[in-house]
Amino acid sequence: MIQTQQSLKMQANVVVLPNHLADDFEAFCRSNPAPLPLLYRSQSGETSCPPLAKHADIRTDISQYCVYEEGCLVKTVSSLAASGPWSDMVCFYLGCSFGFEGKLKKAGVPVRNVEQGRNISMYRTAVGCFPAGKFSCPLVVTMRPIPAALLDAAVEVTHLNPLAHGAPVHIGDPAFLGIQDLSRPDYGEQVELQPGDVPVFWACGVTAIEAILSSKPRLAFSHSPGCMFLTDIPDTPSSPLTPPSDSLEPQHTKAHPEQTPLCFQVSHNPLLYSLASQAAVAKIRQLETVIGEDPGERGIRALFVQDELLRSCLALSHSSSVAITTGFPTHYMHSPPDETDGPPGAIAMATMLLSLGKKVTMLTDRRAVEMNQAIIDEAVRNGVLKAAIPLVTFEDSGPDAALHFLCHHGDASKPRYDHLVAIERSGRASDGNYYNMRGINIKHLVDPIDNLFIAAKDIPGITTTGIGDGGNELGMGKVKDKVINLMPKGSLIACDVPADFAITAGVSNWGGYAVACGLYLLHTCPSHQRYLKKGLGLEPVTPQDQLQDWTANLPSVDKEESFLSTLVKFGIRSGKTAHLAMEVDGLTFHPTHSDIISRLLEVTQRSTTL
Repeated sequence: MIQTQQSLKMQANVVVLPNHLADDFEAFCRSNPAPLPLLYRSQSGETSCPPLAKHADIRTDISQYCVYEEGCLVKTVSSLAASGPWSDMVCFYLGCSFGFEGKLKKAGVPVRNVEQGRNISMYRTAVGCFPAGKFSCPLVVTMRPIPAALLDAAVEVTHLNPLAHGAPVHIGDPAFLGIQDLSRPDYGEQVELQPGDVPVFWACGVTAIEAILSSKPRLAFSHSPGCMFLTDIPDTPSSPLTPPSDSLEPQHTKAHPEQTPLCFQVSHNPLLYSLASQAAVAKIRQLETVIGEDPGERGIRALFVQDELLRSCLALSHSSSVAITTGFPTHYMHSPPDETDGPPGAIAMATMLLSLGKKVTMLTDRRAVEMNQAIIDEAVRNGVLKAAIPLVTFEDSGPDAALHFLCHHGDASKPRYDHLVAIERSGRASDGNYYNMRGINIKHLVDPIDNLFIAAKDIPGITTTGIGDGGNELGMGKVKDKVINLMPKGSLIACDVPADFAITAGVSNWGGYAVACGLYLLHTCPSHQRYLKKGLGLEPVTPQDQLQDWTANLPSVDKEESFLSTLVKFGIRSGKTAHLAMEVDGLTFHPTHSDIISRLLEVTQRSTTL
């Protein structure tokens, strides 16, 4: 009989293996704690499990078992009492996601598989577990349809049950996991989504069955999927389970309230949500507040949209290849015409993205290639940038030019980049021209990089971010109405091209610094990293280790002062005043910009008590 959320006791998946494989399998569980949360490992030949259930006999206490020989399922039986030799077998009891279904229901989250009277849908993914010894196999996940409005509730409830697989490992398009058809589960039955539902995936203990199939032991047993071992431990909804003192539960599976994840949508096409802890989210929102200050009195706060910084950082954290563009030739009477706002923020983002293993490309105007290549080389020599970044240009050579630039062979299913970022990049207005804040048309100095952002809207898998401080920057089309109504000369200068995320800042460089800091916070957020890694291969990392290893990748007063000095050496001027000096947008580096950088770092590096 299939056990469901109706049970008031904690349930467990069960795997029984020969003794010589037991140590390898325990290591496999520890390396993959989300699908294989280890509740108890028996002694060789032990049929009871005192920490989990009194008077238990694992040979008869499950309604249906699977029997495997040489890695093949040979039969299902209702009892293992006649199976042997048992004296050489070791039993592993693993946490089960059925253990949180009652808590989901109590939190008002519908449990569709129960409503539909079906076993849960289980899918073999294209995501490989971390191997250990003889064991290596793909991750198996369960899928539960959850109404979009209740995602946070479902995430919180399950996060507080780390021994029942914990929080989801993926929310959104199943193709991210290599699942092509939700109507054809590999185990269990199809559970249908209702209008407004989002597919939510949890790591599944059936991963252990895949491990048996791949390791091919001469003899092994498991529960039949959906037929669980029932423990004596109450399935209490009020607090996380405290495991028995002699259990083998890994320490890093324990739930911390500060690390309770919040859920945010970061992409519509394909559908993708991401998770970050309450602590990390709070800090990124503090970063957003700091960069929203407006000492230049431009009125930028009127364009502010909550959590654009957070969502952009989450999307960038999921990315693998990022193209960054900057360049605002506001000083059309000077050579070069560019300003000191934009490049420092772009380099700060690039530094952090490179350190996270992302591929980064810089995209510039043809007129500025030689100068920007020299600036990048100088930044590498000075240690501001750790490695050279490819520098490319875009020419509008025809109707498909943007598609061919963004995608291999012009194939929209094969994008070269999964995120485009524009920071203080001159943006096209509704009349097709490009204007500085004084309303002067500088179109003759600007390549049509806007076309890439326009084309990206129709290419699945490419997300865009725009960072600006006046409303005439590429990407600020997302807040165009506000720019028109609230900014000086807004009806003329407003950028018409939107980005998925529009980050506004008192100075655009500050937005770039904040993105770098936000990526750092996500990299050091256990909840987000668990989600990125699908709960596989997790190792506990202390805050001290995080700070020591990653501080060098953050922007700093010294690095930013050095890079600004490089820009000035190349004749690049302050945006508002055209001064060839250590200032950006008319604000001197000391004390204004240095103070903002210091405050961003203080928020980022402030310790969070767990």
